[in-house]
Amino acid sequence: MTTQEVANQYVAYMQQGKFEEAYKDLYAENAVSIEPEGTPFHRAEGMDAIKQKAAMWGDMVEEAHGGGCSETAMVAGNHFTVTMWNDSTMKGRGRHKMEEVCVFEVQDGKIVKEQFFYPM
Repeated sequence: MTTQEVANQYVAYMQQGKFEEAYKDLYAENAVSIEPEGTPFHRAEGMDAIKQKAAMWGDMVEEAHGGGCSETAMVAGNHFTVTMWNDSTMKGRGRHKMEEVCVFEVQDGKIVKEQFFYPM
């Protein structure tokens, strides 16, 4: 797949809530995920670690009120970016609304790196 095709499929999966399918179909086994410094899961290397990071996030959520992904991705070379937002009540922390910019690197038709930018 081209970077544009990966980006389009990523957006489609996110809008449908098909996170596992995105991991299975679009990510390289050795992909790296980076969150802002100071988060409990700043860097995850490999799909097992990335899935564990996603599970940790899910365990922190008491109630999800909404969220989403931009309808299109911006593509430049082997990178694409989308915006995402989330509105959740976090366990022991109250309701939290978050917007982030997500940047992905694609090699050989698979996501090899994702990095998320949001205020801490």
